[in-house]
Amino acid sequence: MGVDVGGTFTDVVAWDGQSLRVNKVPTSPEQSEGVAAGIAGLPATLLLHGTTVATNALLEGKGARTALITTRGFEDVLEIGRQDRPSLYDSNRDRPPSLVDRSRRHGLDSVVDLHRFLDEARPESVAIGLLDSHQDSSAEIAVAQAVEAWNPSTPVSRSSFVNPEFREYERIATTVLNAYLRPVVSSYLHSLEDRLGRRTLVMRSSGGLTSTTGAAELAASILLSGPAGGVVAAAACGARHGWTRVISFDMGGTSTDVCRIENGQPQLGGGRSIRGYVCRFPSVAVHTIGAGGGSIGWIDDGGALRVGPQSAGAWPGPAAYGRGGTEPTVTDANLVLGRLGSSLAGDTELEADLAHRALAALGVKLGIRPEAVARGMINIVNAHMEGAIRRVSVEEGADPRQAALLAFGGAGGLHATAVARALGMAAVLVPPHPGVFSALGLLLSPMRHDVTHSVIGVETEVLDDTIARLEDRAREEMAAVLGVETNEVSVSIDVRYRGQSHETPVEYVRGSGRLRVDFETAHRARNGFVTSDVELEVVTVRLAATAPAVLSWSQVRGTLDPGSELEGPRLIEGPNATIYLDEGERLIVLADGTMEITW
Repeated sequence: MGVDVGGTFTDVVAWDGQSLRVNKVPTSPEQSEGVAAGIAGLPATLLLHGTTVATNALLEGKGARTALITTRGFEDVLEIGRQDRPSLYDSNRDRPPSLVDRSRRHGLDSVVDLHRFLDEARPESVAIGLLDSHQDSSAEIAVAQAVEAWNPSTPVSRSSFVNPEFREYERIATTVLNAYLRPVVSSYLHSLEDRLGRRTLVMRSSGGLTSTTGAAELAASILLSGPAGGVVAAAACGARHGWTRVISFDMGGTSTDVCRIENGQPQLGGGRSIRGYVCRFPSVAVHTIGAGGGSIGWIDDGGALRVGPQSAGAWPGPAAYGRGGTEPTVTDANLVLGRLGSSLAGDTELEADLAHRALAALGVKLGIRPEAVARGMINIVNAHMEGAIRRVSVEEGADPRQAALLAFGGAGGLHATAVARALGMAAVLVPPHPGVFSALGLLLSPMRHDVTHSVIGVETEVLDDTIARLEDRAREEMAAVLGVETNEVSVSIDVRYRGQSHETPVEYVRGSGRLRVDFETAHRARNGFVTSDVELEVVTVRLAATAPAVLSWSQVRGTLDPGSELEGPRLIEGPNATIYLDEGERLIVLADGTMEITW
């Protein structure tokens, strides 16, 4: 059973070995309550979970009181960072505040001083990040033992375990982020497993499942737990229908997530920033914007109509929900324009008069009719989403005109064709069960264990021996964490020209002799040039051990009859999502129930 918790709805997809059953309930403030309500009456012994508990804790500033123990003289590395700015020309925008106050950072001197510091700081979680510990972890292990002697119940995050890569700022920042989230994530996952009485696996940002223990230890690795499931499912659907380039488009109630998928493989990254905080765990390269069905329309100081990123969420939700919300949202705009029926998934009834009233109030300030406000809001939110797709395609050297837009989420089908046509994309695919697609993606996701190790300075001639040892380690750790054995270990290495300060990831097969060819192919695609006479330098090795998923795409079927054709303008209301076909658009149902829309 896959359960994905979103900002507005909690989605459930259960597989009994023969067929899929789906459910959708409003997300509760305490996530476990919504999960329990969603799975009620659905028998399953294994729960696969995508959660926003780590994301929410970070965004709301509700992580643990954290202390940092580091090498003397490096206490301020979190502020110094890379001396860059989040927005070069906006002097009012600054980096987010550090997750650890200066008073709770300690430059290591002696064990006596360390215990005195801990007595004063009284941390709920401790991060340890010493210089060069990615090469030798012994000093960090000794410090962790000293912290355990002070208080055995305080969770400790060591950088040599969390992120054993060079570049001390990113390594320490990732370790601090993990320590900040660890108590919150650990408490939630273990209480959820105890409450439901079922074995639970958790989706990581990398698109693979891990145990609750593994997720609790590496809490920052599940920051993109929710979006990752949808990306995995989108990759499977796109590959099934022969698309070499797909852009997933997940529009829900609070946000929209987009990700580029090449040859059936999501783009992965290991150095992203989440709300300004560095996180170097492997993650699908999702770009998220605050544009969803609940995004609120408002007027800025210059008198212009704006939409989002503020959201009405599930409670009170859009004005049309009738739960006390009065501000106009994208859902209200779609309802007034006739692009929604009288209800949404999860038995949510829509009241058109309340939506009209909310838009009319905004229209009075703008001097236009409610319908014009609605059209303006739709155009604005579509423009935001077009920009997000450009971010993961054009800005990375990939032409969106050669891609299909794979739309899902409760609101994805309402906006997908307008966005795709504006970008000149080839087609839109709407998969089976689009409103619960991220939950379906959990069933399609493999169990996965990642191992990362910096090898800068290792000669390429002995690289294969190093990788062989790391492969054995990946298999052993996967068996220990997930209780399964596997021979499926993929290898990616970060490579650069000697003298460069940035790396290019390359898939690697031991003994193939293709390192330079594959690197320069990837380097040319991303940067537009190669320098064939410069020596290569391997920086970091990344391994992923995987075990098969519960479900394969060949077992997925939709509810519509294959071969059915429809033409716009038309509204297609499904059990958990709605699709809007505009004038000149044509939909055909493919063999597995996927809907392909062209124009």
